[in-house]
Order: sequence, then structure tokens, then C-alpha cells
Amino acid sequence: MRLRHTAATAVGALALALALPASTAGASTGPFTYVYNDPDGTPRVSLLSDPPSRACLALPEVTDSNVLPAHSPKNYTSSVATVFTGPDCTGSSYTLRPNGGRASELLKLRSVVFS
Repeated sequence: MRLRHTAATAVGALALALALPASTAGASTGPFTYVYNDPDGTPRVSLLSDPPSRACLALPEVTDSNVLPAHSPKNYTSSVATVFTGPDCTGSSYTLRPNGGRASELLKLRSVVFS
């Protein structure tokens, strides 16, 4: 009886694994957004869509240290996002959980890496 239950559980788990959609290797799926100020000081929202995993990404609008950093990140990707206050994933860091992690305008960022 126990062997039959174990076999049925294994077959069920295999069927479930085969039914799940496969994700692209090395990529986080979903959007990551943040707010930056354009040259006129107007807040703008920018989007990284399906960003690569394990690669440091500079936020293009705020790479120049003479420009205010971005803020208000929202992580709707399938991966943990670690945001950094400096370029090239340097400085202080903060992690945002996948599928809805967010921070306020108090969190400043210039780069991000996804797990």
C-alpha cells in the first residue's frame, strides 16, 4: 500500500513538472520599473522587460553621477532584484522580492541585478 502511494505521488509530481511552462534560461520574466527625473525635472517611469539574470544592469537614465538617482523601484519579475545606490552594482544594496516587491521614493538606485 505504501509503495503504491509513493509511486502515485511520484507520477503526480512528474506530471505537474511537465505541465509547468519552461522559462528562458538566464532571464527573469516580467517587468521591473523605476522612476527617474528627465533633464527638465519631470518624473518619468522606465521599464526593464524580462531582464537577464545574474548580470549587473546600469539604469541608463541615471548612469551619470551628475544626474539624480532613480527611485521607487517595483519588481514584477520572477526573480529577486537587488538594487544598488551606485553604478556597476556598487554602494549600498537592497533586495526586492519577486512578483510585486517595491520600495518608496526614499530608496535611490543606479543599478540592479536579478537572481
